[in-house]
Amino acid sequence: MTSVLLVPILAGLFSGWIINYLADVLPVTRRFSRPACIKCGREYPIGSYLLFGKCLNCGHPRGPRPWIVQGIMITISLYTWIHPHRMGYVLGMALLTYFAVVFVIDIEHRLILHPTSIVGALLGLFIGLWINGVVPTLLGGLAGFAIMLTLYYLGVLFSKFRARRLKAQGLETDDEEALGAGDVILSGILGFVLGWPFIWFGLLLGILLGGMIGIVLILVLVISQRYRKQALMVFMPYGPFFIASAFFILFLPNWIVHVVP
Repeated sequence: MTSVLLVPILAGLFSGWIINYLADVLPVTRRFSRPACIKCGREYPIGSYLLFGKCLNCGHPRGPRPWIVQGIMITISLYTWIHPHRMGYVLGMALLTYFAVVFVIDIEHRLILHPTSIVGALLGLFIGLWINGVVPTLLGGLAGFAIMLTLYYLGVLFSKFRARRLKAQGLETDDEEALGAGDVILSGILGFVLGWPFIWFGLLLGILLGGMIGIVLILVLVISQRYRKQALMVFMPYGPFFIASAFFILFLPNWIVHVVP
């Protein structure tokens, strides 16, 4: 039994390396490149990078994120191995790796990159056709995209209203958006995977998760007496909440609902 579990452990370790590498290089170079220290720009030796060592040039540490990602992916890999989704272990890990890449980059940079969206669309379409069939997959993708596109334009109107309000109060305006175009594309991808009609529940759950975290964040700012300095609103990436929602529905259905797409 222990030897069999080496497979998901190694797969989780490999997945974690991929996630950390892509999260390190894509937001900076937009291509596959040698990872470099964010402080001095010196490229990491392969061995030092894989072992999450400090920069050999300036001594800048990598931080906790690589270790957290590795631990989470090994745990998820073991869970998926023991309780596989009907898409199978390999496809499940491919999807979870994509989820994690988008999650980490959006948390750290508030970006959902076009290259990850293209890969996600192809992967999501394939998985959707495999587990949902043609019509639910295409309807799910269309519905996810259309719902979030509508919310995106409502967010644009809200941002314009906010900018005018800031200007009227003599405060500096910014280019913050309530939702980004990447969120719209991500919702279409999740629509492929979840299919119709489950995509509407996935988006609703993601919005509720984001709302709950937003309330907690505002309470923290109010208690620490920093809320007034945040210029009326606190913005946070929404992609991670949609990804968390899809993860719960696909891989932990008994934790929230008794319906598996």
